[in-house]
Amino acid sequence: MKKLIFFIACLITFSNGFSLGELGEYKFEKLNKNVYIMHGPIMEPSVKNKGFMNNPAIIEGKKGLIVIDPGGNYNVGVEIVKEIEKVSKKPVLAVLNTHKHGDHWFANLAVLKKHPKIDIYAHPQMIKEVKEGEADNWYNILDRLTHNLKGTKPYAFPNKEIKDGDILEIDGEKFEIIHPKVAHTDTDIVIKHHNSDTIFLGDNVMRGRLGAFDSSSSILGNIEFLEKIKKDTNAKVYVPGHGISGTKEEVIEPYLKYLKTLVKYAKKAYDNDEEAYVYKEALYKELKDYASWDAFKRQSAKHLQKAYMEIEAKDMEE
Repeated sequence: MKKLIFFIACLITFSNGFSLGELGEYKFEKLNKNVYIMHGPIMEPSVKNKGFMNNPAIIEGKKGLIVIDPGGNYNVGVEIVKEIEKVSKKPVLAVLNTHKHGDHWFANLAVLKKHPKIDIYAHPQMIKEVKEGEADNWYNILDRLTHNLKGTKPYAFPNKEIKDGDILEIDGEKFEIIHPKVAHTDTDIVIKHHNSDTIFLGDNVMRGRLGAFDSSSSILGNIEFLEKIKKDTNAKVYVPGHGISGTKEEVIEPYLKYLKTLVKYAKKAYDNDEEAYVYKEALYKELKDYASWDAFKRQSAKHLQKAYMEIEAKDMEE
Protein backbone atom coordinates (compact mmCIF):
# COMPACT_ATOMS: atom_id res chain seq x y z
CA MET A 1 0.00 0.00 0.00
CA LYS A 2 2.83 2.43 0.85
CA LYS A 3 4.40 1.75 -2.56
CA LEU A 4 1.08 2.46 -4.30
CA ILE A 5 0.64 5.74 -2.41
CA PHE A 6 4.20 6.73 -3.30
CA PHE A 7 3.59 5.91 -6.99
CA ILE A 8 0.40 8.02 -7.07
CA ALA A 9 2.23 10.87 -5.34
CA CYS A 10 4.95 10.71 -8.00
CA LEU A 11 2.35 10.92 -10.77
CA ILE A 12 0.81 13.99 -9.16
CA THR A 13 4.21 15.57 -8.66
CA PHE A 14 5.67 14.96 -12.07
CA SER A 15 2.65 15.03 -14.42
CA ASN A 16 2.72 18.77 -14.81
CA GLY A 17 1.70 19.24 -18.41
CA PHE A 18 0.30 17.84 -21.62
CA SER A 19 2.55 14.83 -22.32
CA LEU A 20 3.81 13.82 -25.75
CA GLY A 21 5.87 10.88 -24.56
CA GLU A 22 9.50 11.14 -25.62
CA LEU A 23 8.91 14.70 -26.88
CA GLY A 24 8.26 15.82 -23.31
CA GLU A 25 5.55 17.81 -21.55
CA TYR A 26 3.98 21.05 -22.71
CA LYS A 27 2.32 23.68 -20.58
CA PHE A 28 1.54 27.37 -20.67
CA GLU A 29 4.20 29.71 -19.37
CA LYS A 30 3.90 33.42 -18.70
CA LEU A 31 5.35 35.29 -21.66
CA ASN A 32 4.60 38.94 -21.08
CA LYS A 33 2.30 40.62 -18.51
CA ASN A 34 -1.04 38.76 -18.88
CA VAL A 35 0.02 36.67 -21.88
CA TYR A 36 0.73 32.93 -21.63
CA ILE A 37 2.19 30.75 -24.38
CA MET A 38 2.62 27.03 -24.97
CA HIS A 39 5.44 26.56 -27.45
CA GLY A 40 4.70 23.36 -29.37
CA PRO A 41 7.28 20.94 -30.76
CA ILE A 42 9.30 22.50 -33.58
CA MET A 43 8.51 19.84 -36.16
CA GLU A 44 6.04 18.85 -38.83
CA PRO A 45 2.81 17.07 -37.84
CA SER A 46 3.50 13.43 -36.97
CA VAL A 47 2.33 10.46 -34.96
CA LYS A 48 4.82 11.48 -32.26
CA ASN A 49 3.43 14.99 -31.77
CA LYS A 50 -0.19 13.91 -32.38
CA GLY A 51 -0.65 16.92 -34.64
CA PHE A 52 0.41 19.45 -32.02
CA MET A 53 3.20 21.75 -33.19
CA ASN A 54 1.89 25.32 -33.07
CA ASN A 55 1.97 27.96 -30.31
CA PRO A 56 -1.40 28.30 -28.53
CA ALA A 57 -1.68 31.52 -26.51
CA ILE A 58 -3.87 32.85 -23.71
CA ILE A 59 -4.54 36.48 -22.84
CA GLU A 60 -6.05 36.84 -19.37
CA GLY A 61 -8.56 39.66 -18.93
CA LYS A 62 -10.38 40.74 -15.78
CA LYS A 63 -13.33 38.40 -16.26
CA GLY A 64 -12.17 35.87 -18.79
CA LEU A 65 -9.64 34.55 -21.29
CA ILE A 66 -8.96 35.09 -24.98
CA VAL A 67 -7.27 32.20 -26.80
CA ILE A 68 -5.22 32.48 -30.00
CA ASP A 69 -4.77 29.39 -32.25
CA PRO A 70 -5.69 26.60 -29.80
CA GLY A 71 -4.13 23.74 -31.79
CA GLY A 72 -4.37 21.12 -34.51
CA ASN A 73 -7.22 18.77 -33.63
CA TYR A 74 -9.95 18.05 -31.11
CA ASN A 75 -7.97 15.44 -29.17
CA VAL A 76 -5.05 17.81 -28.75
CA GLY A 77 -7.53 20.58 -27.95
CA VAL A 78 -8.96 18.64 -25.01
CA GLU A 79 -5.48 18.58 -23.48
CA ILE A 80 -4.90 22.25 -24.29
CA VAL A 81 -8.16 23.15 -22.52
CA LYS A 82 -6.97 21.26 -19.42
CA GLU A 83 -3.75 23.28 -19.48
CA ILE A 84 -5.70 26.53 -19.93
CA GLU A 85 -7.64 25.71 -16.75
CA LYS A 86 -4.37 25.29 -14.87
CA VAL A 87 -3.51 28.89 -15.74
CA SER A 88 -6.93 30.31 -14.83
CA LYS A 89 -10.42 29.09 -13.96
CA LYS A 90 -11.90 32.11 -15.72
CA PRO A 91 -14.10 31.26 -18.72
CA VAL A 92 -12.83 31.51 -22.29
CA LEU A 93 -14.61 34.49 -23.87
CA ALA A 94 -13.24 34.33 -27.42
CA VAL A 95 -10.87 32.54 -29.77
CA LEU A 96 -8.84 34.16 -32.57
CA ASN A 97 -7.55 32.12 -35.52
CA THR A 98 -4.59 33.48 -37.48
CA HIS A 99 -5.16 31.64 -40.80
CA LYS A 100 -6.80 28.74 -42.61
CA HIS A 101 -4.35 25.90 -41.94
CA GLY A 102 -5.93 23.30 -39.67
CA ASP A 103 -2.89 22.76 -37.44
CA HIS A 104 -3.77 26.12 -35.85
CA TRP A 105 -7.58 26.02 -35.52
CA PHE A 106 -9.02 22.50 -35.52
CA ALA A 107 -8.86 22.54 -31.69
CA ASN A 108 -11.52 25.29 -31.75
CA LEU A 109 -13.98 22.43 -31.28
CA ALA A 110 -12.56 21.43 -27.90
CA VAL A 111 -12.75 25.02 -26.63
CA LEU A 112 -16.28 25.45 -27.99
CA LYS A 113 -17.53 22.27 -26.32
CA LYS A 114 -16.25 23.55 -22.97
CA HIS A 115 -17.42 27.14 -23.57
CA PRO A 116 -20.38 26.96 -26.00
CA LYS A 117 -21.11 30.70 -26.10
CA ILE A 118 -17.71 31.89 -27.31
CA ASP A 119 -17.09 33.96 -30.42
CA ILE A 120 -14.42 32.67 -32.81
CA TYR A 121 -12.76 35.40 -34.90
CA ALA A 122 -10.92 35.14 -38.21
CA HIS A 123 -10.40 36.98 -41.47
CA PRO A 124 -13.41 36.66 -43.82
CA GLN A 125 -11.23 35.04 -46.50
CA MET A 126 -10.27 32.31 -44.02
CA ILE A 127 -13.89 31.68 -43.12
CA LYS A 128 -14.80 31.47 -46.80
CA GLU A 129 -11.99 29.11 -47.77
CA VAL A 130 -12.30 26.67 -44.85
CA LYS A 131 -16.03 26.32 -45.49
CA GLU A 132 -15.42 25.76 -49.22
CA GLY A 133 -13.10 22.81 -48.73
CA GLU A 134 -9.83 23.91 -47.13
CA ALA A 135 -10.92 22.37 -43.81
CA ASP A 136 -11.40 18.97 -45.44
CA ASN A 137 -8.04 19.28 -47.24
CA TRP A 138 -6.26 19.90 -43.95
CA TYR A 139 -8.22 17.24 -42.12
CA ASN A 140 -7.01 14.65 -44.64
CA ILE A 141 -3.40 15.89 -44.45
CA LEU A 142 -3.26 15.91 -40.66
CA ASP A 143 -5.07 12.61 -40.23
CA ARG A 144 -2.70 10.92 -42.69
CA LEU A 145 0.38 12.28 -40.91
CA THR A 146 -0.74 11.95 -37.28
CA HIS A 147 -3.44 9.26 -37.15
CA ASN A 148 -5.03 11.38 -34.43
CA LEU A 149 -8.01 13.08 -36.11
CA LYS A 150 -10.56 10.33 -36.60
CA GLY A 151 -13.81 11.15 -34.82
CA THR A 152 -12.88 14.81 -34.36
CA LYS A 153 -15.38 16.32 -36.80
CA PRO A 154 -17.48 18.51 -37.04
CA TYR A 155 -15.38 21.63 -37.45
CA ALA A 156 -15.87 24.64 -35.19
CA PHE A 157 -15.68 27.30 -37.89
CA PRO A 158 -14.96 30.92 -36.95
CA ASN A 159 -18.23 32.85 -36.69
CA LYS A 160 -17.00 36.46 -36.46
CA GLU A 161 -15.13 38.38 -39.15
CA ILE A 162 -12.16 40.65 -38.44
CA LYS A 163 -10.38 42.66 -41.12
CA ASP A 164 -7.26 44.75 -41.61
CA GLY A 165 -7.28 47.79 -39.33
CA ASP A 166 -10.01 46.50 -37.01
CA ILE A 167 -9.64 47.18 -33.30
CA LEU A 168 -11.13 44.38 -31.25
CA GLU A 169 -11.82 45.03 -27.56
CA ILE A 170 -12.70 42.09 -25.33
CA ASP A 171 -12.84 42.26 -21.54
CA GLY A 172 -10.63 45.35 -21.45
CA GLU A 173 -8.04 43.78 -23.78
CA LYS A 174 -7.28 45.65 -27.02
CA PHE A 175 -6.28 43.81 -30.19
CA GLU A 176 -5.25 45.49 -33.44
CA ILE A 177 -5.73 43.37 -36.56
CA ILE A 178 -3.24 43.52 -39.44
CA HIS A 179 -3.95 41.61 -42.67
CA PRO A 180 -1.21 41.19 -45.26
CA LYS A 181 -2.87 40.96 -48.66
CA VAL A 182 -0.94 37.78 -49.34
CA ALA A 183 2.01 36.36 -47.41
CA HIS A 184 1.98 32.89 -45.83
CA THR A 185 -1.54 32.61 -47.27
CA ASP A 186 -4.23 35.06 -48.39
CA THR A 187 -6.15 34.49 -45.13
CA ASP A 188 -3.64 35.63 -42.50
CA ILE A 189 -4.10 38.02 -39.64
CA VAL A 190 -1.34 39.36 -37.44
CA ILE A 191 -2.58 40.34 -33.99
CA LYS A 192 -1.10 43.16 -31.95
CA HIS A 193 -2.10 43.00 -28.29
CA HIS A 194 -1.77 46.56 -27.08
CA ASN A 195 -2.10 45.85 -23.34
CA SER A 196 1.05 43.71 -23.27
CA ASP A 197 2.83 45.02 -26.38
CA THR A 198 2.92 41.53 -27.88
CA ILE A 199 2.56 40.71 -31.59
CA PHE A 200 1.27 37.34 -32.78
CA LEU A 201 2.67 36.80 -36.28
CA GLY A 202 1.03 33.51 -37.22
CA ASP A 203 2.86 31.50 -39.86
CA ASN A 204 4.11 34.63 -41.60
CA VAL A 205 7.15 33.84 -39.45
CA MET A 206 8.53 30.46 -38.41
CA ARG A 207 11.53 29.85 -36.22
CA GLY A 208 13.38 26.56 -36.14
CA ARG A 209 11.26 24.89 -38.81
CA LEU A 210 10.02 25.44 -42.34
CA GLY A 211 6.51 24.83 -43.60
CA ALA A 212 4.98 24.70 -47.05
CA PHE A 213 4.01 27.66 -49.21
CA ASP A 214 0.73 26.71 -50.91
CA SER A 215 -0.90 28.23 -53.99
CA SER A 216 -2.47 31.03 -51.92
CA SER A 217 0.91 32.21 -50.60
CA SER A 218 3.58 34.61 -51.82
CA ILE A 219 7.23 34.56 -50.83
CA LEU A 220 7.66 38.05 -52.30
CA GLY A 221 4.56 39.21 -50.43
CA ASN A 222 5.82 37.62 -47.22
CA ILE A 223 9.10 39.55 -47.52
CA GLU A 224 7.31 42.82 -48.22
CA PHE A 225 5.01 42.32 -45.24
CA LEU A 226 7.80 41.42 -42.81
CA GLU A 227 9.81 44.45 -43.90
CA LYS A 228 6.79 46.60 -43.07
CA ILE A 229 6.21 44.92 -39.69
CA LYS A 230 9.90 45.31 -38.87
CA LYS A 231 9.79 49.01 -39.76
CA ASP A 232 6.40 49.91 -38.26
CA THR A 233 6.46 47.98 -34.96
CA ASN A 234 8.71 47.79 -31.95
CA ALA A 235 6.90 45.40 -29.61
CA LYS A 236 8.36 43.77 -26.53
CA VAL A 237 7.62 40.24 -27.71
CA TYR A 238 7.00 38.65 -31.14
CA VAL A 239 5.29 35.25 -31.32
CA PRO A 240 5.88 33.12 -34.45
CA GLY A 241 3.37 30.55 -35.64
CA HIS A 242 5.95 27.84 -34.92
CA GLY A 243 9.09 28.15 -32.82
CA ILE A 244 10.18 30.13 -29.78
CA SER A 245 8.98 33.68 -29.14
CA GLY A 246 11.42 36.53 -28.66
CA THR A 247 12.47 39.97 -29.77
CA LYS A 248 12.05 41.38 -33.27
CA GLU A 249 15.68 40.57 -34.05
CA GLU A 250 15.40 37.02 -32.71
CA VAL A 251 12.14 36.13 -34.44
CA ILE A 252 11.68 38.16 -37.62
CA GLU A 253 15.26 38.65 -38.81
CA PRO A 254 16.22 34.96 -39.32
CA TYR A 255 13.10 34.13 -41.30
CA LEU A 256 13.36 37.31 -43.36
CA LYS A 257 16.98 36.50 -44.16
CA TYR A 258 15.94 33.00 -45.22
CA LEU A 259 13.25 34.32 -47.59
CA LYS A 260 15.54 36.98 -49.07
CA THR A 261 18.25 34.39 -49.74
CA LEU A 262 15.74 32.25 -51.61
CA VAL A 263 14.83 35.21 -53.80
CA LYS A 264 18.49 36.09 -54.40
CA TYR A 265 19.25 32.68 -55.93
CA ALA A 266 15.92 32.40 -57.72
CA LYS A 267 16.53 35.77 -59.37
CA LYS A 268 20.07 34.76 -60.32
CA ALA A 269 18.70 31.64 -62.01
CA TYR A 270 16.00 33.61 -63.82
CA ASP A 271 18.36 36.35 -64.99
CA ASN A 272 20.82 33.74 -66.29
CA ASP A 273 18.05 31.75 -68.00
CA GLU A 274 18.84 28.72 -65.82
CA GLU A 275 16.68 26.35 -63.81
CA ALA A 276 16.32 27.16 -60.12
CA TYR A 277 17.64 23.77 -59.00
CA VAL A 278 21.07 24.68 -60.40
CA TYR A 279 21.53 26.93 -57.37
CA LYS A 280 20.24 24.49 -54.77
CA GLU A 281 23.66 23.54 -53.38
CA ALA A 282 24.78 27.19 -53.29
CA LEU A 283 21.59 27.98 -51.38
CA TYR A 284 22.26 25.20 -48.87
CA LYS A 285 25.81 26.47 -48.38
CA GLU A 286 24.77 30.06 -47.74
CA LEU A 287 22.00 28.93 -45.40
CA LYS A 288 24.18 26.47 -43.47
CA ASP A 289 23.06 28.04 -40.18
CA TYR A 290 19.52 26.86 -40.99
CA ALA A 291 20.50 23.23 -41.57
CA SER A 292 19.12 22.23 -38.17
CA TRP A 293 15.70 23.73 -38.90
CA ASP A 294 13.06 21.04 -39.26
CA ALA A 295 12.48 19.99 -42.93
CA PHE A 296 15.16 22.43 -44.12
CA LYS A 297 16.47 20.64 -47.22
CA ARG A 298 13.13 19.30 -48.39
CA GLN A 299 11.22 22.55 -48.00
CA SER A 300 13.94 24.99 -49.07
CA ALA A 301 14.30 23.28 -52.46
CA LYS A 302 10.55 23.69 -53.02
CA HIS A 303 10.69 27.29 -51.78
CA LEU A 304 13.50 28.10 -54.21
CA GLN A 305 11.39 26.89 -57.11
CA LYS A 306 8.35 28.85 -55.89
CA ALA A 307 10.42 32.02 -55.57
CA TYR A 308 11.61 31.48 -59.17
CA MET A 309 8.04 31.12 -60.41
CA GLU A 310 6.95 34.28 -58.60
CA ILE A 311 9.83 36.26 -60.10
CA GLU A 312 8.95 34.93 -63.54
CA ALA A 313 5.26 35.81 -63.11
CA LYS A 314 6.11 39.30 -61.88
CA ASP A 315 8.37 39.88 -64.88
CA MET A 316 5.65 38.75 -67.28
CA GLU A 317 3.18 41.18 -65.70
CA GLU A 318 5.57 44.07 -66.16
